[in-house]
Amino acid sequence: MHQSDVLILGAGLAGLSTALHLAERFHVTVLAKRELEVSASQWAQGGIAAAVGEGDSIDAHVHDTLVAGAMLNDLPATRFVIEQGPQAIAWLREQGVPFDTEGGALHLTREGGHGQRRVAHVHDATGAAIQTTLLANARQHPRITLLENHVAVDLITSRHMDITTEQRCWGAYALNTATGRVETFAAAHTVLATGGSGKVYRYTTNPDTASGDGLAMAWRAGCRVANMEFIQFHPTCLYHPKAKSFLISEAVRGEGGRLLLPDGTRFMPAHDERAELAPRDVVARAIDFEMKKHGIDCVFLDISHKGEAFIRQHFPTIYQYCLDLGIDMAREPIPVVPAVHFTCGGVLTDLAGRTDLPGLFAVGEVAYTGLHGANRLASNSLLECTVFGTAAAKAIGQESQPPLLAPRAWDESRVSDADELVVVSHNWDELRRLMWNYVGIVRTNKRLERAASRIALLRAEVDEFYANFRVTRDLLELRNLLQVAELIVRSARLRHESRGLHYSLDWPHTAAPAAPTILVP
Repeated sequence: MHQSDVLILGAGLAGLSTALHLAERFHVTVLAKRELEVSASQWAQGGIAAAVGEGDSIDAHVHDTLVAGAMLNDLPATRFVIEQGPQAIAWLREQGVPFDTEGGALHLTREGGHGQRRVAHVHDATGAAIQTTLLANARQHPRITLLENHVAVDLITSRHMDITTEQRCWGAYALNTATGRVETFAAAHTVLATGGSGKVYRYTTNPDTASGDGLAMAWRAGCRVANMEFIQFHPTCLYHPKAKSFLISEAVRGEGGRLLLPDGTRFMPAHDERAELAPRDVVARAIDFEMKKHGIDCVFLDISHKGEAFIRQHFPTIYQYCLDLGIDMAREPIPVVPAVHFTCGGVLTDLAGRTDLPGLFAVGEVAYTGLHGANRLASNSLLECTVFGTAAAKAIGQESQPPLLAPRAWDESRVSDADELVVVSHNWDELRRLMWNYVGIVRTNKRLERAASRIALLRAEVDEFYANFRVTRDLLELRNLLQVAELIVRSARLRHESRGLHYSLDWPHTAAPAAPTILVP
C-alpha cells in the first residue's frame, strides 16, 4: 500500500497545477495512466484566454463566455474563473512558461467566439510548452511523487474500510500496467484530474487516455454529474489517412482562415454573420450540414492567402505536420472534418473543486463547474485547469487532515485471467461507432433510444466480464466509457430543446429558462 497526504489522478495541467500548489505543505502522489507527457493539455494548441490586453475587460470576457455557452453558464462560476485569468497567466509565467511576446508585452491572438484578442500562447503548441514546464518543476520537487502507467480502477470509500460513519474518499485502487497487479493508494484527500471522455466517440482530437475514468469512478462512488449531453465537436480536425486525431487550431480561423467546399466556395457566411469566427458548435454544425448536403468526406480550411512567412511564424507545428503529410498549407487548403474535442459536463463541484463525496475533488475537464454552459469558449479550458488547480489546493490546505486508516487490499482471489479478449475489442469498437452515429452533432429521439438500448446490452456483457476476470487497461477503459456513454444519452434524452452543442431535430427550439441537466446516482 502507498500512502500520501494527497493523491492526484492525472498529470495534465489540472493535476500538475494542483500538485505544485499543494507541495508547499503536503506530500503529493500523482498517477498518470501512461507516460507523464501524454495528456490533453499536451495537445492543446491555441492558448489560454484572459482579459489582459488593451481595450479588453473582465466583463467583455464574461459576455463572450456566456454567449458561447448559450446562457447556460453559471454566472458566479464564470465570473470567478475569468477574474482569476490575469493571475493564472502570471503564475504560469512565474513557473517559466515562455509565452510569446511582442514589444515586451504578451502577444495575444483571437479565436472563434472572442470579441477581442485575449489568447496568450506559445506559438501554436501552448499546451506542450505548459506541460513540459510544469512537469520539469514537479519532477524536481521533493514532496511530489510522479508515477507512470497506473490506471485507476475505482475510488476507495468508507465501504472499503469497514467504517460505518459518513461516506468519504480515502484514495484509489490503481492497476500497475508494468506488473499487472492492482495496488492501493491511500490518501486523506483525492483529486480527480483525469480529463475528458472523447474516446467514447469514433473520431476525436483527444489522446487515447481520454476514456472518462474519473467521471465514471465518481458516479459509482455516489457523486452527481451535470450537463453530459454537451459534447463539443472541434470543427477542424485534419482529415488524412495517416493523421491520428491531429487538431487544426482555432487560431487558424482566428487569423483569417476560410472554410471552403471542394470547389472553392466559401460557406460560413451563409450560416452565421460571424462566419469562421462563430463559436465551435455553430461552425461544426455548418460543416456537418455541408458534408451531408454535398455528399463529401471533408471540407477545406484555407489560410494560404496570408503567405508562407506569416504561416511559418504563427503556426510552425501545424505547418510542419501538414508538410510531412504532403500538404503545404502556405499554398493549398487543409482537408478538415469535425471531431469530438471536449466534454463540457462532468462531476458536479463547487468553486473550490469539492464534489459531493467528502475528501474528493475534481479539477479540469472531468469537472462541471458551470463555466462552459452549453458550449466551451475557445481557450477557456487551460484557464479553468489553472484556476481550479489553485482553488482546490487552497481548499485542501484549509481542511482538517483526518487520520489515515488502512483500506482493504484489492481482492482478486475469485477471478481468473481472461481466456479471450475479443469481447473487449469488439464492444469498444461498437460503442464508439454507435455513439458517433446516434449521439453525434445532430440528434433525434429515435437515435437516442437506439443508443440507450444497445449501451445497456454492452454494459451487461462488460459487467459480467469484469466480475469474472482480472482487470486490464482496455477492460477498465471500456467499462468507464460505457458508463459515460449511458450518462451522455440519459442527459440528452432529458433535454427537450436545442441549445449550444445539443441539437435535436425533434426539439429544434431553445426553451426558457436555461437550466443544467443534473443526474443523481
